[in-house]
Amino acid sequence: MRNFFFICFSLVLGTLGYTQEPPRTFTLEEAIAYALENNYSAINANRELIDAQKQKWETIASGLPQIEGTINYQNQLKQPVTQIPAEFFGGEPGTFQEVVFGQAQQATATATLRQQIFDGSYIVGVQATRAFISFSANNKEKTDQDVRLAVVEAYGNVLLAKENVAILENNKATLEKNLFETQKIFENGLGDEESVEQLQITLSQIDNQLKNGIRLKGITRQMLNLVMGLPIDSPTEPIENLDALAQQQIDLGLLDTTLNIENNVDYKLAYNLNEQRFFELKLAKSRALPTLNAFVNYGASAFSDNFDFLSNQTWFESSVLGFDLKIPIFSSLGRSASTQRAKIALEQAKTQLSEATESIRLQLERAKSDYTLSIEQYETAKANLDLAERIEKKNQIKYFEGIATSFELRQAQTQLYSTQQEYLQSMVDVINRKTEVETILNN
Repeated sequence: MRNFFFICFSLVLGTLGYTQEPPRTFTLEEAIAYALENNYSAINANRELIDAQKQKWETIASGLPQIEGTINYQNQLKQPVTQIPAEFFGGEPGTFQEVVFGQAQQATATATLRQQIFDGSYIVGVQATRAFISFSANNKEKTDQDVRLAVVEAYGNVLLAKENVAILENNKATLEKNLFETQKIFENGLGDEESVEQLQITLSQIDNQLKNGIRLKGITRQMLNLVMGLPIDSPTEPIENLDALAQQQIDLGLLDTTLNIENNVDYKLAYNLNEQRFFELKLAKSRALPTLNAFVNYGASAFSDNFDFLSNQTWFESSVLGFDLKIPIFSSLGRSASTQRAKIALEQAKTQLSEATESIRLQLERAKSDYTLSIEQYETAKANLDLAERIEKKNQIKYFEGIATSFELRQAQTQLYSTQQEYLQSMVDVINRKTEVETILNN
């Protein structure tokens, strides 16, 4: 019986182990590529581009031949009566005869072909579709850039959280060893209780930071999943090393790259606004032009006292060919006001484009400055970390030799922990700041 339960228990454990999904590993570039295909905003931006293409054809189709059919049925429940002078029928002059014209029921079927011959607003609309497609494409490119920025930041935060937990675990292990040795020294009457208490305070702080770091490690992973378009609880694992990734992102040649303003997405969108305002002005002017449309229809009508139109019924054919010409003559200066407003909007868009150009140049200079600063801070933080580690180690030796006080050891430890956090953050800053420069340049 015991063997039976052992076998069942082993089978259950084996099944659980087999069904556990292994984590999906990603480099930074792989994570970006995956997000560009699966991020929620990227998916909708692609749909908007497809929608813009459909709207383009919808606009073009409105000026192509249109055919519509109508079927009309009437049943005069009470037919109108008309009075006709009775003398038409041989009656006495001055009297009238009541007459009912036609039959009670009537059915008509008609097909109409309409064709737009000239309409200024249609011509402008077709021309504007190209600008609208361009705007949708640039908007998608802007969304992709935002997704890339979000992935880089989220990926870096995951690596930061992993490194932070590893450092805090090492710090905790070192403190626990120091506290154990100090406790023994105190118990043997060779130390003071304050030294034990100082280490207990430091250890409790590090322990709290470690617990929080473990929670943040899970949260940052969920944030990365979200921006990549994965369920937040999916097992994912970034496989790059934070320090190696930061060093890869150091590219001083990037600082000398010349800005081609026309490559910048924000400039493209501002230019799209100018195009839109230009076509709005053309549309306002086109409303003063005449419109010409042609139509031709063909139909048949049948009449009866009973509903027998589907049987052997006589249908009377008819057909009409015609043109519809509309000429705007006077609008009480309404069209003029609309045109003037469109001109003002176009001038405003031109001013906004000039402002966007200067703003983008300023953004690039600031981004380059921030990138340079992040590289300098990274190099400084790396050097300071080596110094802080040596200082903390020297103070440990001095402390256990009785040369340094517990307060001096605590100061050295606190300085080391602060330097460690600065070093971690400096690596993430290098990665993020480089991405910002690349986004503005959009090379």
